[in-house]
Order: sequence, then structure tokens, then C-alpha cells
Amino acid sequence: MKIFSLLGYRHLLSYLIYFSLFLCIPLSHAAAIDDRSDQDRDITVSGFVTFQKMPMQGVSIIAKGSGSSAISDADGRYSLTVRIGEVLVVSFIGFKTIEHPVSGLSSISFELEEAVTALNEVTVNAGYYTVKESQRTGSIAKVSSKDIEKQPVTNFLASIQGRMAGVSVTQESGVAGGGFAIQIRGINSLRRDGNAPLYVIDGVPYSSDPIGSAQTSTVLPNLTSPLTNINPADIESIEILKDADATAIYGSRGANGVVLVTTKKGKAGKTRFSASAASGWGHVTRYMDLMDTQQYLSMRRQAFENDGITEYPADAYDVNGTWDPSRYTDWQKELYGGTSQIRSFQSSVSGGSEHTQFLISGNYHSETTVFPGDFLYRKGDVHFNISHASDDRRFKASLSGSYTSQNNRQPWSDLTPVAITLAPNAPSLYDAAGNLNWENGTFTNPLGALAAGYGTKSGNLVSNMLLSYRLLEGLEFKSSFGFTDLNFTETRTMPSTMYDPAFGVTSASSSLFFNNVQRQSWIVEPQLNYQRAFGRVKTELLLGTTFQNQTGARLVERGFGFASNSLIHNLAAANIHIVYGNEQSVYRYQAFFGRVNLNWEDKYILNATARRDGSSRFGPGRQFATFGAIGAAWVFSKEDGLKDNATFLSFGKLRASYGTTGNDQIGDYQYLDTYSLSGHSYQGMGGLEPTRLFNPNFGWESNTKAEMALETGFLDDRIFLTTAYYTNRSSNQLVGLPLPGTTGFNSLQANLDATVENSGLEMTLRTTNIKGRDFNWTTSFNISFLKNRLVSFPGLESSPYANQYVIGQSVNIRKLFQSTGVDPQTGLYGFTDFNGDGVISAPDDRQVTRDLSPEYFGGLQNSFSYKGLAIDFLFQFVKQQNYSSATVLGFPGAPSNNASEVSHSWQQPGDNAPFQQFSTGLNGDAVVAFYNYLESDRAITDASYIRLKNVAITYELPKKWTGVLGCKLSVQGQNLLLFTKYRGADPEFVSSGFLPPLRVITAGIQLTL
Repeated sequence: MKIFSLLGYRHLLSYLIYFSLFLCIPLSHAAAIDDRSDQDRDITVSGFVTFQKMPMQGVSIIAKGSGSSAISDADGRYSLTVRIGEVLVVSFIGFKTIEHPVSGLSSISFELEEAVTALNEVTVNAGYYTVKESQRTGSIAKVSSKDIEKQPVTNFLASIQGRMAGVSVTQESGVAGGGFAIQIRGINSLRRDGNAPLYVIDGVPYSSDPIGSAQTSTVLPNLTSPLTNINPADIESIEILKDADATAIYGSRGANGVVLVTTKKGKAGKTRFSASAASGWGHVTRYMDLMDTQQYLSMRRQAFENDGITEYPADAYDVNGTWDPSRYTDWQKELYGGTSQIRSFQSSVSGGSEHTQFLISGNYHSETTVFPGDFLYRKGDVHFNISHASDDRRFKASLSGSYTSQNNRQPWSDLTPVAITLAPNAPSLYDAAGNLNWENGTFTNPLGALAAGYGTKSGNLVSNMLLSYRLLEGLEFKSSFGFTDLNFTETRTMPSTMYDPAFGVTSASSSLFFNNVQRQSWIVEPQLNYQRAFGRVKTELLLGTTFQNQTGARLVERGFGFASNSLIHNLAAANIHIVYGNEQSVYRYQAFFGRVNLNWEDKYILNATARRDGSSRFGPGRQFATFGAIGAAWVFSKEDGLKDNATFLSFGKLRASYGTTGNDQIGDYQYLDTYSLSGHSYQGMGGLEPTRLFNPNFGWESNTKAEMALETGFLDDRIFLTTAYYTNRSSNQLVGLPLPGTTGFNSLQANLDATVENSGLEMTLRTTNIKGRDFNWTTSFNISFLKNRLVSFPGLESSPYANQYVIGQSVNIRKLFQSTGVDPQTGLYGFTDFNGDGVISAPDDRQVTRDLSPEYFGGLQNSFSYKGLAIDFLFQFVKQQNYSSATVLGFPGAPSNNASEVSHSWQQPGDNAPFQQFSTGLNGDAVVAFYNYLESDRAITDASYIRLKNVAITYELPKKWTGVLGCKLSVQGQNLLLFTKYRGADPEFVSSGFLPPLRVITAGIQLTL
């Protein structure tokens, strides 16, 4: 299959560069003028930079005009050569900038003053450019390393949970190496797999597409997310781009937001060594309230009685006396109530001169599981960065890279579903000899499933090189070169030892499933940056282009039948070899982008971005699309009437944005008519079968975003409030349109003329409650209100989606039966018969809707510090509805444990009970009523919660105790407390039946030299 080239527009880039150079020719003459007078002379200035009499390392001292600069060392000392009359600018993030003229003194020292928010100094990463927090026109949320390093997490998405307005993060499993789901300002696409944001690591796009296979990872959820390869300890900051002004410069990939990850860099100064170690443990946060043996047996006996059965069947081992009726085992604690042992080690060396800085770090993490058995998750990482600038700082180069290796060995099946449904009087797991107990064939030992292993191994490289050269004063050319390489293997073994030996299963029936994935990508992005002041207006121009290529390969195989189980990991030892799939794919992408920023006295700011995208995921004539946005900001606190009242209103800004972004998250080759191996042969040769129809009109999904926000700071920014209202509309939906079975295809990939709208209100409040010499207390609070609705869907009533969506309501609704409670006479659940036909059936009687999207969510963080002691804690909260625990438990009365509250069931005519009568399953009406109950509004419950998400306590030993060696002690906790009315295990992912998040507590020590 021929993949078209997107490189035909390369000549346009050359024209843009030449044109920009032509415009800047007059600047070259101005730059050549040397206004240095004869009376000026050079002088070497040196001194110290301190804060509260303590030396400050890494402070920048720059001379205006000549650009001569220095960085303070570990003792706070600096030295640089300047001209008399120049002004020294002393700056450090978190402290007020000092400007001091050089009058002839050779010794000048500075005492820094801490800034409350340092809004004018803090910069945020906007992707292709950086902007001061006070001057940004877009919506960007940020979490820095100081918050990330306080959390004992292995997935960086966990570190932003509850800390950013508009960003919803949900943990999908408590199993080591498990993944997280993220939504930025709601659901935009009707496709469940089309709502992922774009991830960019140090300027390199990183694919988050799943890499697991249905044959190997069907039971454990999302242990194959590529995002687990990113080490949180290497991250300097995480920025989330949300509105059109911030995301439109990423064009077709910014519809669902952009996650920018910036890794740590070296800093000039004395070579610094750092080493840290942490150890801890993890436990399940919460167990379900299940029946004990007495309640369970009472339920089972009542079920037989209700069904008219007086003599228990021979296979009813739990009630017929085969199993001990007095035995009780809390299977939740037995099967997933263990302790996960956690170990982590980190070391780094960094330093460098004024012109060259470096950083090398390494990390190792290991984690066992709460399940029985010898399972282990290991993760190792090496990260490096080197940066260099020429003496005149016209040429700059930076090279960074990270390599992560993971080895995750887990049981193939999560034991949580078994633990919550196994009868409490089931036999013990081991017999008297210490072997697995199968109780003479009457008991399926859950530990037998642990012999079926699951494992993943991955090696992941992310590297980036950035070169820049200042052609003229204000004009800079730079280019970014990125490369990623992912190698992933996934195996599932099913040995004969997982079965009862009485069955006589041998290794001839053992199986190995094998999934191998390789993914490589490269990206080149040349750019021109131009900055110039025209009077009181500062102008910034950015022109660039993107060339990206990604290749992928997948091989899924199965081996069946082995001479011995010791050979089960050797695919060549299998008697039967089956190839389920052997795929290769290529994704090519090209774009031109630009930005214009006009800034009038830091008061009126206009920002415009545009991008022309081309993607190989669309057919001829549909490959290119244009996206753009405009943002504006008015810093009204700089107006003359308000400037003088800065004591109260220290900062005020009104900003707004509007624009479009796109979405091409549909996968490769979806517009083509494709074929796959049929699995059948004809005359000894394998055959092909069609799997997809050609659609030449397959095009981009587009998203229109609008936002208005107010940012205000009071009392020298000690109180800072940001309020934003936004509306996003996603149209031209990329979905699979269902086709009649007579066509031979299930669906046709096409653009659906439907529109989804997300609107919401976000509020972020930061306060400095107490600011003293020794004691400080700050608070951060964020809350997000989100409303999702289907605005339009022409022909919905006659489409296959009629039973799934409703115009004007959320796309995350469930259409349900309306419960009328338990009928006191029949003892069965009753439901409203909307169409009056006397039968409760779908879809006619599913007329009640419930929205499972969060109504609001957010977090509250407090930070206290007293001298060397610091305490931080974060509460995360979510207001939502979701399915009750009944969806993961069995039919009440069947040989399966249930919630203890189900004991309050209907017993006899006239009873007003919350739960229907028990049945062993022989009462067909009871079975139908129960499963209708699971699809009724009665099965939806309040799943809101408040979680003490994170607590971190650190103590830095005084220097007088440790000398030159810095020592910091820490205790960290994650998922410590949960407050909820939900009756299941954990409301974060209520209906999955998988292992809930673990409560993790670690203690560590960090040494620096």
C-alpha cells in the first residue's frame, strides 16, 4: 500500500525563512553600531547573594546591554565583568527581581526578598514558546517538581490528580504498573478512544495509544499504557494546555488538550551529588461489606425454600454439608489483603559552568503485590541532559534523553472478583500437607489461577536535541530533533498446573500467548523566532514547520502443547504454533505553524496562532486542514486609576480566546478498504477477507473552543483568584456508522454530522495565609463544574445510536428502566411499563436517564513550613453518580457471596423490603427482574467521595549538624483516607470489579553534597 508523502511543501519553508531575513536586514546594520563611548571602561564586579543571611545558589546576575552574566555558586558567590553604568539584574524564581546600577564599586552583594507569587517572573511552558504567567492569554495549568516529588507514585498522571482545574484523572487499577485515564474539560468525541490528549515530552510528541493485545491482557486493566515509561522523578514541570489559544498551535492534535512534560536540566554552579532512598508498603484502602457465613447460608437456604426445593442438590456444596457450615474466611483479606513492599532509589549528579551545564540521574523502583504469590514490578530509568551556550550566547545547544526499562510480572487474573463472590464457608486454600486444596473436586481453588502468569517487559527511549542560533538582534533560528523508540513484549502463560490434578491435564494442554510491539518515531521542527520593540509595543513572531514519521509493528502468537511446563516460555517448544496477527503501520504528519504576539506596555496583549496540518490518516483531498485561534488579555491593574491602589488590588487581568483545533485519533488506514488473513486455506494457501470499506470522504474531526477568564490578585498577590468559563463544541464526529449485516461489514468509518458540547466553570484560589521568617502557610484550592451535552444529531431517532444518546443530554448517560421498588405481593422488582404493552423490555421501557459524568471535582492543598520542617496535604473530591456494587456481585441466592445489606430481602407477601426475594436461579421471573434491576435507575447510586490523596512530611537537618552534607528526611502517604457514602469498595472506579487503589506509605532519606 502506497503512503503519500507530505514533504512537498518544503519549498514554502525556504521562502518563509528568506522573507523573514529580508524583513530584518535593517536590524543587522543597527546591531553593528557600537555605541560604547571612550569614557566607558570594564570592571570586574563580585559579591554574594543571600536570603535571610543564607547563601543562594543558582541566582542569575545579568548585565543589561552587554549581556554578560553569572550564576551564584553554592556559597552564594558570583563574579562577572561589566561596564560602568550598566545595570545588574538579579533574578531567581520565587524572589523579587533586583536591578542595581554599576557605579564603580567592585564589590556588590545582594539580599533577596521572597515574592509571594512572583507572578511577573514565573514563566510557563506553552509548547513552542514560553510566556510569563502575568502575560499569558491562554489557559495553562502547571504542576512543578516540588509537588511531584512529594508523592510516592510511579505514573506521572497520579501526581496531578486533584491539583488542576478542568483536569480529571482516574486511576484504573491498584495493580502495580496500572494505568490512569485523563480527561481535559470533558468528553469531546463519541469514540471512547478518541478523547486522549496529546503528550509532548521535551518537545517530542509521545504516543499514548494502547500497546496491549486482546489475547494477552484481557483480565488485568491497562497495565500496558506507554505512559508508565515516564519516570516522575525526572520531571521538572507538567503543563496542561486547555483552551484554543494554548492548543491551536498544535492543530489537529490539540482537540482534547495537550500535556507538556518538561524534564529536569542541569544548573550552573558547583558540581552537586544527590542520592535518595525510600521504602514503604501498600494496602487496600477499603473492603466491601459482605455477608458472613451465617448471613450467606441463610440466604442460600431461603433461596432453595423460595424455589420450592426441599432437598439440597449434590453440587450445592456450601449448604448440603460438604463444606463446613461453621467455617468463615474473609476472602477479601485472604486474596488481596496482603502488603505490597515498595523500594525506590534515586541518584543524580549535576553542575557546570556559565556556558555548559549537565545532569545525569538514575532511578530504580520495585514493588510487590497484595495478592498471594511471588509477583514483582521493577522499573529502572536513566536520564541525562547537557546544555551549552557560546561565549556570546548566540549559539545554544541542548541534548536530553531518558531510557526506561520495565519488568512487570503479575498474576494473569485479578483475584478481586473471586474474593468478593466466593462463599465465606469455602474450604481452606491449602491441605494438611501444604498443597493446594481442591477439596476432592468440590472446590475451584482461586490460587490455581496464580499459576497462569502475566508479564510485560519494555524498553523506552525518548530523546531530543535543540539547536538555536541568533542570526541578528531579535532574530533566532532553532530546530528541534526528537526520537522515540519503544520495544514491548507481553506474555500470558496458562500451564496445566492451574487446574485440579484430578482432571489429569498435562503440559500437552499448556499455552503461551505472546505479544511483541515495536514503535519508533522521529520529528524535526525548524523554527524562526523574531522579537522586536516598536515604541511601546513589543512584537514576537514565530514561524515553523513539523515533519513527523511514526512506524509501528505488532506480532501476536500462541504456542499450544509443551513437552514440559518448564519450557512454556519457549515458543519454539510448542507443538502447535498459531499467529493471530502480524501488523505494520506508518503514520506521517506534516504541518506549518505560526504565532504573532503583540504586547503594549504589558497591559494590552494580543496572541494569534495558526497551524496547517497534513495527516496520512485521511484519504486524498482530505489530508490537510487549517486550525487557528486568537487570544487577548487586558492587564487592567496597570491602568493609571488602579496602579496607585496596588496595595489592595495587586494584579488584575481579563483574558479571552476563541479558535479551532482538530482530532485525527482514529488510527491508521481507517479510510481504506483493507484485508486481513481469513484463517482458512484454499488448496493449501491462506486466504484473505475484506475487513473495511473505502470511504474517500473521511475527514478531520474539529473542535471549536471559546473561553473568558478573570485573574485577580489582592494584597500583594497573597490572595490570587482565577475564574474561567469555557465552551467547547466538537463536530464532524469520527465514528463507525453501523451497516446492515447483509453488507458483510459491521460498520463504515465516516464523519457523523453530530455536535458535542462541553461547557464549564473553573476556579482556582491560591492564598498565603501566614508569611513569616520561620513559619509559612499557603493554601491552594481548585474546583471545576462541567456540563456535557449532545447538541445535535440529525436522524438520531432512526439510527442505531437512538438507544444510547438523547439530544440535549450528556453523551455519558445511561438509558435505564424506572424502578418502582419491590412488589409486596410477588416479592420481585417492579418497573414502569412506559409503552403499556405489559412487558418490561428494552428499548421502549428504558426512558429514564442518568448522567455518569462528574458534576464537579477539585482539590484542596495546604502547605506548612517551620524552619526545616514542611508539611503538605491534599484533599481530592468528586461529586458524581455511578453504578452500585450490585453490578460486580452475583445474583442474590446463587452460590456467590453478596453485600450484607441484601440480607434485608423480601420474605413473604406483604413485606416492604428494599431487595427482592432470593432464588437459586430456577425462578425465571426473579432472574429477569434482577437483571432488569441492574439496568434500572435503582442500580445508580451516589458515588461521590473526598479522599485524603497525599500527605508529605519533610525535615531538613540543620547545616550545623551535617556540615557540607545536606540531609532531608521524609514520610509520604498516598490515598490515606476515604470519605464516601458509597457502599462498594472504592467509588473511583466502582463497576470494574478490579483491585482498588492502594494506600501507600513510604519513608525516605535524601543526601546532597
